[in-house]
Amino acid sequence: MGMDKPWLRHYPKGVPPTLSYPDVPLFHYLLDAAERAPDRPAIGFFGKNLTYAEVADRAKRLARALQALGVQKGDRVAIMLPNCPASVIGYYGALLAGAVVVQTNPLYTERELEHQLADSGAETILVLDQLFPRVWNVRGKTSLRRIITVSLKDDLPFPKNVLYPWMQRRQGQWVRIPKDADGVWRLMDLLRAYPPEPEPVAIDPRDDLALLQYTGGTTGTPKAAMLTHRNLVANTEQCIAWMGNVAYGQEVILGVLPFFHVYGMTVVMNFAVRTAAKMVLVPKFDVNEVLKRIEKERPTLFPGAPTIYVALINHPDIRRYDLSSIKACLSGSAPLPVDVQQKFEALTGGRLVEGYGLTETSPVTHANPIDGRRVAGSIGVPWPDTDCRIVDPQTGQPLPPRQIGEVAVRGPQVMKGYWNQPEQTAAVLRDGWLLTGDLGYMDEDGYFYIVDRKKDMIIAGGYNIYPREVEEVLYEHPAVREAAVIGVPDPYRGETVKAFIVLKDGAHVTEQELDAFCRQRLAAYKVPRIYEFRQELPKSAVGKVLRRVLQEEERGKREEVAAATSKES
Repeated sequence: MGMDKPWLRHYPKGVPPTLSYPDVPLFHYLLDAAERAPDRPAIGFFGKNLTYAEVADRAKRLARALQALGVQKGDRVAIMLPNCPASVIGYYGALLAGAVVVQTNPLYTERELEHQLADSGAETILVLDQLFPRVWNVRGKTSLRRIITVSLKDDLPFPKNVLYPWMQRRQGQWVRIPKDADGVWRLMDLLRAYPPEPEPVAIDPRDDLALLQYTGGTTGTPKAAMLTHRNLVANTEQCIAWMGNVAYGQEVILGVLPFFHVYGMTVVMNFAVRTAAKMVLVPKFDVNEVLKRIEKERPTLFPGAPTIYVALINHPDIRRYDLSSIKACLSGSAPLPVDVQQKFEALTGGRLVEGYGLTETSPVTHANPIDGRRVAGSIGVPWPDTDCRIVDPQTGQPLPPRQIGEVAVRGPQVMKGYWNQPEQTAAVLRDGWLLTGDLGYMDEDGYFYIVDRKKDMIIAGGYNIYPREVEEVLYEHPAVREAAVIGVPDPYRGETVKAFIVLKDGAHVTEQELDAFCRQRLAAYKVPRIYEFRQELPKSAVGKVLRRVLQEEERGKREEVAAATSKES
């Protein structure tokens, strides 16, 4: 076994190569925590706490309400919320009703929202009141029948709950929601109207879906990974085993990672509920707010992305804050620079390790050991019950150590397939193995490295951006003849979006005008930050724009700058 899986000899003490997974639906974690630790704080939100008993009570009331409104087993319920108590209650309430959750990014424009709702067939959505107009405007183009609005003021302590509506009006964010509109309810009204007694729903954890989580692919077409209750339970159990020394009912987790992203959903929310930990929720990353939460709430665990840690270590007053409560952090979504890791550990005294995963794997498959040998630049080793190999992209045959090929993984966290996409599913799932689309290699010790992406996906600030989607928007501009989009290195976001533009004859457009045009049609993180106007773009013999050539040109420019800088010094 050690020869086939050389990484096992580097497992930290106490982490077994295989685990036992409870054959339960995901919502069992919440019911169990409410029974074992009813008075334990489950959620901390700007100074107001909700216990596990209270969260479970609200989730069960919502489940009963959803069932009364007509939601049946297998129906899709979308959640379009930032991190807040309702995002947790909505998630587990939908699961208790037997529904399938569709996590929806609150940053989505109407265009993006319409596609996701139409593709998933969601008939119900929980949405932040400020975002209501977006949902209302696309309602007629989708299968939406029920809109449940959420106000953050309902979970704020006094006097913040009184000041919140006033601040909304002052900042122009207050939205009038029609009181008697057909199919529109307030979440708090539903929780008051229904008892905490949902109708029992029989769930087969291995086969029944808990989540449709949208990702993308080489074509840029959004796809939904079908994740079962078993997938998410397994990845949560793997995460607990890997973190080590997790005390039930004692941990405090900082919830900065958004729950609408599968990474935050698993390593913060599901992990916390499984261990009866307190989640300290932050709706939007703000470095000052995060530092205040750390000092006041004393989190022990702080999962994040490199951009978060970069912002913290570069804060001018960082040494004024006490960060010593943090004992372990798992970083994902983008490569973790070694100097960021070292500086953060020096500031906190905790351990920060890099991991790897995909939406299709619930999401984590690899990580460096929390206590054990860490390798700079490596994504670490496969988690318990997770197998990984490097295969030839053409033949699919396994490759020996140090040879670069496509990363393939299998394990209990691997998705069932893509929603309504049998051909796409068949292309990436082969005999239980998931072809990740990432290129990498394994060293002789079983540590894995990602060297490039087979896909052209850009990862900026932890968000996946698909060039074709951005290009299609740029092509809609009347002045644009051709457009190509690539990712270029960014010291803060990891990568940022650069667009190459060829204008139509006689046309003129400024960077500012293109920026405004894109912001109306794309979430802010997808909008190009850099534009370069050209007379033509590199193309293949059949006329396909070669992004690879543009990437090589950009790499060459960076190398020239680095060489010139080196000579000057």
